[in-house]
Amino acid sequence: MAGMSPTDYQRAAKFRRSFSSSREAVEQRRVYAYSVHDIASGDQDPVLGAFLRGGRESLTGVAVTDRMAMRNSVYYRGTSLIAGSIGMLPLSLLRRKADGTTEKAVDHPLYSVLKTDPLGNGAMSPNEFKSFMQLAALFDGNAYARVVRLNGEIQALVPFERRTVKKEWNGGNLRFRHTPKSGRPETLGPEDVFHFRAPVSLDGLNGLGLLDVAADTIGLAHVAEKAVARMLTKGVMAGGALQMKDELSDEAFARLKASLRDDYSGEDAAGEWMLLEGGMEPKPFSGSARENQLVELRKFEAEQGSRFTGVPRPLLMFDETAWGSGIEQLGLYFVVYCLLPWFVIWEEAIWRLLSRKEKQARDGTVLYAKFNERALLRGSMKNQSDFLASALGRGGGKPFMEANEAREALDMNPHPDGYGLQPRAGTTAAAIVEDQDDDEK
Repeated sequence: MAGMSPTDYQRAAKFRRSFSSSREAVEQRRVYAYSVHDIASGDQDPVLGAFLRGGRESLTGVAVTDRMAMRNSVYYRGTSLIAGSIGMLPLSLLRRKADGTTEKAVDHPLYSVLKTDPLGNGAMSPNEFKSFMQLAALFDGNAYARVVRLNGEIQALVPFERRTVKKEWNGGNLRFRHTPKSGRPETLGPEDVFHFRAPVSLDGLNGLGLLDVAADTIGLAHVAEKAVARMLTKGVMAGGALQMKDELSDEAFARLKASLRDDYSGEDAAGEWMLLEGGMEPKPFSGSARENQLVELRKFEAEQGSRFTGVPRPLLMFDETAWGSGIEQLGLYFVVYCLLPWFVIWEEAIWRLLSRKEKQARDGTVLYAKFNERALLRGSMKNQSDFLASALGRGGGKPFMEANEAREALDMNPHPDGYGLQPRAGTTAAAIVEDQDDDEK
């Protein structure tokens, strides 16, 4: 190669070009598979802003966060009613024996965890635990708690921080990836995590949260509320104008202004006619089409938001719906069509925590969890009285409850004479014939 001219060198190389492995050449050939967002412009970038604030981007460009969603009255009422109802209802661990009878499994460690102390240190009551877990399942679609065991027995259920646990399959085995905001990630097995999800799931593992599906509705409702607030604070709120041909004198103007203030303001002047002078003509202002459509939009968004939670309209405090005499049926509707799916989800999630021996012992004993929804289904005192009277055999019918069972239903202490099913005296024809037969004997 020595003594070759540059042209001869290029001809020998067949005019192929070589590229330097320098940093510039590498950067030119590098292809990026992600977009770059400026952190300083988080408020202008809806995608980045939603990510940084832990929210969901909506069609309006508003990042819907937890706190924004709870500022929506319909969403707050629906979610708080469901979480509050789940939190207040008793959740017990029961034992069904081989003979078909049931009893509370008070000797099992999980019973006290569910009934008295979920965390094992008194830091959270059962009501607080259940309502928090339920709200997490509503918002995120999933609720997670760490299972603390001692010698294989459950001692506590400690809720994980929201959005730090992911459920996934790994080679046919179920596992949970816990990534805390501070600390090292960890992998947990099914026996270490108490998990339940929303009824709707797109992959069979993780539930679909309300914020994921209601983000557009909540975002639009938020924009409508801001428009109303802007109209009330910066819009013209006058009711109309008084038009005249000639200019009023200072005395006439002061007299008219005082008359409007003293004679035609306040609720007592509603519907009164004004007496005008100097050829004045009233020019009332009417709501614009834009304002009327804004009112209709807010009403429509309230209707849309109510559908996501499944709570009946009267329980969401819609004014155009009446309570009336159907309050008991309304409570039944709320329990059956809104809460009942969550009852089953909770009970099955607790059942998964039990060992195979506890689920089905050799002697036929079975452990299971159950909500007691009677607190939401209690009718009026008259209806309760009629039901309990019939259960105790009023009218000569055969009783199916003992007196102490009826007292327990009313949270009353048992009575010594309240045991034993005995037919109650009646005035039916069959009872009279039976008494006559006894007299003849």
